Parts: sequence; structure tokens; C-alpha cells
Amino acid sequence: MTGSPAAQHQLDLVPDALLAGRAADGDTAAFEALARRHGPLMRATARRLTGSRADADDVVQETLVQAWKQLDTLREPGAVRGWLLRILGSRSIDHLRKRRHHVDLDDVENQRDDSPRTRTQDPENNAVNGSRVEALKAALAALPEEQRRCWVLKEFNDQSYEEIALTLNISPASVRGRLARARITLARTMEEWR
Repeated sequence: MTGSPAAQHQLDLVPDALLAGRAADGDTAAFEALARRHGPLMRATARRLTGSRADADDVVQETLVQAWKQLDTLREPGAVRGWLLRILGSRSIDHLRKRRHHVDLDDVENQRDDSPRTRTQDPENNAVNGSRVEALKAALAALPEEQRRCWVLKEFNDQSYEEIALTLNISPASVRGRLARARITLARTMEEWR
């Protein structure tokens, strides 16, 4: 952090539009004030998206670095909060994609029940369940990107339509439509697994 506590307090009172403009001109103290102001919301949103405090902190850090580098692309300085959340949404989804490719098997192993019933399950059942998971992964991968993002945010992260809309910079009605289309496609694709 730069500046004295009194100077930081003064910046905390400045409107977003002015801070964003100053930050775009290279004022790091103004950018830090924006990060302090919107950091808690960004952290909470990232935590809901990623499901992990550590991952959320990483995503927020990546978001702030990207935002600092791309401040010149901010068209409406007064809308900096939404702009930051859009970047955060994209970074979170990228993070989930990376994590999905590396952690799925660990998650399955960690979530297994160690009860005698589970240990003696029929191997055929285990194979069918594994095939079902692979079929769902393939079905999700086949969805258009915008539908998959909405579905992941709703089903994996339990976000509301409004939260998804804010994260993806679309209207709640668009979220509903994309989710409906994704659910129809997934239901058809997964019909044989019912």
C-alpha cells in the first residue's frame, strides 16, 4: 500500500469514476483504493465461484493484475465494479477449467465413503458410475461456451440468476434462457443414464 492512512482514507471517499480515471493515468494509490473498496465483493464472488478460499485469493489477485494492465479498456469509469466482476468471472472460469482437469480424480477419491457398504460395492456399479461421470463431462464439453458457463455457475457454485448475470455481464433473462437450453441439451444427452 502506498500513502499515509489519512491519504488512503481520503481516497476511500472518492467516487469510483474518478479513481478509475486516475488509476488509468497510472495512479497506483487510486487503484489500491478501488481494490480495497471492491476487494471484499470480489473475494466473496470468487469464493462462491471456486469453492475455495485459497483459489478465491488467487483469482482475485489475477483479476487485479489483469485489471491494472487493461485499465485503458475500461470505457465507463463509473462502471468499474461491474468491469472488475466480469474479469473476475472470466478468471474464475479459467481457474475452474484448469482445476477440473487436474483435481477430478482426487475429488472423487476424497469424497468416497469409507463405510463397508462402499468398499464392497459391485465393481460393475463402480464402472457404470465412472462411465456416467465421463458422459456428463463429455456432454458439458459439447455445450456452447455461454451455456456451459451459466450451467457451471448455477449447478456447481449454486449462484443465483442475478449473480450469474453480474459475473458474465448478461441479463438475468439471458441467464435463464441459456440455462434452459443447457438443461434440455444435457437431459437429451444423458437420457440413457437415467
